[in-house]
Amino acid sequence: MIRVGVLALQGDFAEHATALRRAGAEVSEVRLPRDLAGLQGLIIPGGESTTIARLMIIYDLLEPVQALARRGFPIWGTCAGAIMLARHAIGLDRPNLGVMDMTVRRNAFGSQIDSFEIDLPVHGLHAPFHAVFIRAPVIESTGPDVEVTAALPDGRIVAARQGNLLATAFHPELTGDQRLHELFVSIAEGQAPAGAK
Repeated sequence: MIRVGVLALQGDFAEHATALRRAGAEVSEVRLPRDLAGLQGLIIPGGESTTIARLMIIYDLLEPVQALARRGFPIWGTCAGAIMLARHAIGLDRPNLGVMDMTVRRNAFGSQIDSFEIDLPVHGLHAPFHAVFIRAPVIESTGPDVEVTAALPDGRIVAARQGNLLATAFHPELTGDQRLHELFVSIAEGQAPAGAK
């Protein structure tokens, strides 16, 4: 069975783990570099991006995850996780992974009270996805190798893909809809486990 890791330093990693199991994957919680061994994909969940960035540095995870991303390893960042992936993260005051060619602005929609939900067309899904935005970022721009996979009616980008790197500004793990987790599992299925020779 495919094994996908969920970064479990802070944020809603438990909800992602549940969604991944429903999508047919084995799940490992990732807290230290050694936890990356044997994985075929990694999810960086929503939470507080400054805290996630600080903890990734403290637990020596930043460089190993960067190295995996540069080798084409499947990584999906949701909400704060998308901020962690971005080459340019506006409003983040510490180093992030910086592996995906996009500019992301933190808290682009305002505070917690400005959270909202919307049925969103997503490239690759046959029916709209009910997207939950909580203190969400927005993808302000993307490089030439980045595919925009979802945008709000006003044109603001909220999901993108660059090779095996996925970013969503919303929280698919909170909806009960497994389709995006199933998509990520299908991407990870073709990946040799991390650490394999």
